[in-house]
Amino acid sequence: MRSGRDDDTALVGRQRERTLLERSLERARSAAGGSAMVLRGEAGIGKTALLDWTAARAERSGFTVLRAGGSEAEVGIAFGALHQVLGPLLGNSRALPPPQRAALERALGLRDGLPSGGFMVGASALALLAKEARRRPVLILVDDLHWVDSSSAAVFLFLHQRLTDLRTVMVCTSRPGGPALDGWPALPVDVEALSGDDSRTLLSRWHPALAAATAQRVVAEAAGNPLALAELPGQLATEHRQGIAPLPEQLPLGQRLEALFVRRLRALPADAARLLLLTALDSADGTIGEAVFGPGSAADGTSTEPDPCPGRTEHLLGHIEAAGLASLDQAGRLVFRHPLVRSAVIASAAEPELRAAHRTLAGRLREDDPRRLVHEASAAEGPAEPLAARLQEAGTRIALRGGDAEGALLLDRAAALSVDPEARARRLTWAAVMSARGGRLAYAARLVEELKRGPVPQDVAPLFAYAVVYVDQSHHVDFASTFSLLPAALAALTAPGAPDAPVHGDLVEQMFFKLLLASAYTGDPRGWETLERHRERVSPAARLCHRAWADPPRTAHGAEAELRAMVTRMTARRETGAAWLLLWAAAAVDGADPDLWRLFSGEHAYATQGSVAKSRCHQAFLRGRWDAAEDCLREADTAEELGYHTNALLFRHYYAYFLAGRGDERGLREIRQRIAPIAARARMRFVTDHLDHLDALAALAHGRYEESYARLRRMMTPGELPGDLSWFHLPFFDFVAAAVRCGRQAEALALVAAGRAARMDEISGHHAFLLAAATALVAEDEGADAADAAYAAAYAVPGAGRWVFDLARLRLAHGSRLCARGRRAEADELLHTAFRTFRELRATPWEQRCQDELRAVGLLPDPAAPACPLTAQELRIARLVATGLTNKEVGAALKLSPRTVGAALYRIFPKLGITSRAALARALAAPPEQGPLRPGS
Repeated sequence: MRSGRDDDTALVGRQRERTLLERSLERARSAAGGSAMVLRGEAGIGKTALLDWTAARAERSGFTVLRAGGSEAEVGIAFGALHQVLGPLLGNSRALPPPQRAALERALGLRDGLPSGGFMVGASALALLAKEARRRPVLILVDDLHWVDSSSAAVFLFLHQRLTDLRTVMVCTSRPGGPALDGWPALPVDVEALSGDDSRTLLSRWHPALAAATAQRVVAEAAGNPLALAELPGQLATEHRQGIAPLPEQLPLGQRLEALFVRRLRALPADAARLLLLTALDSADGTIGEAVFGPGSAADGTSTEPDPCPGRTEHLLGHIEAAGLASLDQAGRLVFRHPLVRSAVIASAAEPELRAAHRTLAGRLREDDPRRLVHEASAAEGPAEPLAARLQEAGTRIALRGGDAEGALLLDRAAALSVDPEARARRLTWAAVMSARGGRLAYAARLVEELKRGPVPQDVAPLFAYAVVYVDQSHHVDFASTFSLLPAALAALTAPGAPDAPVHGDLVEQMFFKLLLASAYTGDPRGWETLERHRERVSPAARLCHRAWADPPRTAHGAEAELRAMVTRMTARRETGAAWLLLWAAAAVDGADPDLWRLFSGEHAYATQGSVAKSRCHQAFLRGRWDAAEDCLREADTAEELGYHTNALLFRHYYAYFLAGRGDERGLREIRQRIAPIAARARMRFVTDHLDHLDALAALAHGRYEESYARLRRMMTPGELPGDLSWFHLPFFDFVAAAVRCGRQAEALALVAAGRAARMDEISGHHAFLLAAATALVAEDEGADAADAAYAAAYAVPGAGRWVFDLARLRLAHGSRLCARGRRAEADELLHTAFRTFRELRATPWEQRCQDELRAVGLLPDPAAPACPLTAQELRIARLVATGLTNKEVGAALKLSPRTVGAALYRIFPKLGITSRAALARALAAPPEQGPLRPGS
């Protein structure tokens, strides 16, 4: 907290926050990299003081300081806070590429017209900042993020994630308990209450004449809140401050502190109170004369004549400043003492006063300014159809500029002012759709429930069906409405003579996508049948997405190649609907990559960024970036907070992949217990089947081959590829591996043959690698040369190195085979390479299996381990028998006859001092103090 109220920016306490802020400034100053930080704390805790301190430090160091503050009155104006931040730099926008400049200026209302497509505001803002950062370091300060409009907040989040390469620091403040920080990747820095010592120091500087007993009571009651320390003593009578009379039984704090300002407001002259109310409701940055009164207008909006008393404003300001409620800053703006003052001003005003103030503010704004409409709507006393129509038009314009969330607010207001019930329903329907797209899913759900209580006009019935499905799919984890509503809606939209698609894109395409999602998640045949009927009425991107998911062994050939071609032709400036379809198509063929993700670089709404995050999480598993596993849980928490409960479920399902790969069966069980019941209720086979596959993968990691095979056998039939398992390629390799280790060579061969017959390798690079890897596993029966060739062919599949975990498992299997043939040198290289990969992935069971193979052939001696009387081959046989395999199954796994296995067991039992197969596991388990066994000579 500042030690002086107006004279300096020294702080009392806050050493942790100051250190973090100074470190961030120094990194930017020295060009070591940019950073972003959010200071979170209760009202009055000192967040703004920290921003002031940071601004002063930065200005002394030659930074460009850009600053914005959120406002309750401005929260519905798209990109209002972004305009504040970028205002000083807009003169440099001429240096931006024309598409970026146009997108930025249109979003900020500086240029007429709509963007050519896509939403590039974030990328344009980043480019403008980058230009300034090349000249000098930049500091961005955003106060009261919880009151920043959604579009600006989304761009700030976009910048927050991408500042590391710029000489730029961003510091935002927010209150706890709200949605402002939803989706922000970094943990906020919590600005806590001041310590007792710091509170006493601050109180003595601000109120040095307080009696000791009074100061002690104030410190205790303020509980470390600097605003309370500043304000409470000023409300005490002189006899209380001097310690003459006992203090009141309770001192106000929190909401009661707000009441202090209300009492001060009531003591003001009426004109001064009206002036404060106009300021509280105003979002302009004008000076006090024209920004609040307007040219020649009175404070209450009742006069348009010049002010007859030139000293009136100064007189009113004197009252306001004397009450400690607000003061003029150097730019001539009336600035509130604290955000709580603004809240108190608005909360204490009567409805007629609020409406009068809104009328005044509306009267001084241009006709085409959306803020004028907001004020007019707030001033309205009842239904007003002309105003409702203007609000609808403005909301539509804002949505087309990328401000779906703000457009929804205007449509909702328009609905409230509608005279005709059908017009109201139409506007509410659009508001629901815009809210869902803009990431305000809970708000969309509320609107949908409101619409369900009355009739919906026929002309918007398909749009209403889309809104219901959107909310059900994303918020309620419910796909029933998808199949009950969308087939009829699609039929209505595509019937002969149907009207053109609504202005917000191709509704047929969007419904097709929602139906495809639900069909892939549930496998419901009604969805697939409807999709097939409408396949020719959608775009090439939608058709690609459909054939990638519908029946991949028979429909997805060439899908990845076509995907790559479409991504190459597409740019981020284009409408993002097609990019969404390509993102989902990429999920089917494991083809998502940075080129595809870049198409969404300017999209800030959570609906988009959540989908991109799911894609990144799954690709992180496939590509061996397993340090990103915890990102899945963070994304799940974010999705949960935003009301995207299906996304939360899917993020946890992707996290289960990492657990299964690492053999963490306890963690896998916990995830299953959390998400399987929800998925089962929604009939989400996509999740429940995946969990079954992951249980099989974990069993495979621990060498329980029979269990793994049994689980996978329930999903796949040898000799055919399932048509109802769109992601059949993921368990394909696991099935073959488990079957081979169980001695079921015929089943493994049959599945590989089915993969070849279906030309599985023509679907995608991952499909091709998994087929080649499975082919290598079953090639042992064809002889050593054939097996070597099959393994070499698998390694040679283009892009094989991308599939880190699968490739390491193939190397482990190959090395094991080479050990069995006595080719120790070749096995050594393969097993050690696999071992290093598993260690990096922290896949402990697989890492242990590499070590076991190496120790079994003496390639990884363990001097601390006691000698084992078994030969290398006897040890391999004993370990397999200990897992419960029969002699025949062990022989099949090691390419030995059952008789050879039996003979080996005849020698093994006496060497280990046992008489039964059941005792093998205990005999092979080394006591903790001895370490693992190693083979003798």
